[in-house]
Amino acid sequence: MKKIFSKEAIVGLVTLISLFILYFGINYLKGINLFKPANHYYVLMPNVSELQTSSPVYVDGFKVGIVNKIEFGFDNSSSPILVLISLDEKMKVPVGSYFELKSGLTSGAYLDLILNKYVDACYQIGDTIEGTAKAGLMDKVSTQLLPQIETILPRLDSILAGLQTVVNHPALSRSFDHIEATTANLQKSSMQLNSLLSKDIPIITGNLKEVSSNFVEVSSDLKKLDLNATLIKVEQAIENIDRMSLQLNNKNNSLGLLLNDRSLYDHLDATAKNAADLLKDIKERPKNYVRFSLF
Repeated sequence: MKKIFSKEAIVGLVTLISLFILYFGINYLKGINLFKPANHYYVLMPNVSELQTSSPVYVDGFKVGIVNKIEFGFDNSSSPILVLISLDEKMKVPVGSYFELKSGLTSGAYLDLILNKYVDACYQIGDTIEGTAKAGLMDKVSTQLLPQIETILPRLDSILAGLQTVVNHPALSRSFDHIEATTANLQKSSMQLNSLLSKDIPIITGNLKEVSSNFVEVSSDLKKLDLNATLIKVEQAIENIDRMSLQLNNKNNSLGLLLNDRSLYDHLDATAKNAADLLKDIKERPKNYVRFSLF
């Protein structure tokens, strides 16, 4: 059987296919899709700091294209750098729009397309569009932050010296000792509080429960009492006391006369005095009252 391709032809074909795959693979990794139609424009930039081939092109944060090539324009002294970009074929660039070079902290440099929304006319494919460069993050750091740091650096020596003086001062060590003693006291108080909570509080809680149960029992006993009957009896007792008081103050009865008649009191007092004198005389001279005779 006759071979259609020789070994040399097969090797050459494989090499060609490999180069083709390598070329399209590298472009694909760069973000360039050779099979997708795109419109090409040129952008004149004053500088392309950190901008690279395959850097993205955004419109309002949406990616619409990439940077294909960066060339130095030797014939244009005002904006010597020429950037070739590829935009989506559906992307129309109104006249008066411009590109702005920006850079992020992690994303690197990119082009931001600022659209002129007040006109209907658009640039033709292959036209040259103006571009500007906005100060990046590192540029701001070098122009704004670094000068301030340079003015602060001479003061750091005096600040560090003062800080060292404060750190080495004996009062600071004494303060730490006091803090340590306070911490130890707090720990001791915490242990005592834990002991109180673990030992005394349960006993107090038990006593409170017992008192509460006693109150419940007393309350139940009070509920069983006939308070109305008790109040009636108390009221009757008070009425009896009132009547007794009226009778004692009334002179129409014996107790009233006894308590309120002064003459009766005087007579009783005189009688008691006479009886006392009689008893005294009997004790002193019993023979005047009692005589004994055997015959």
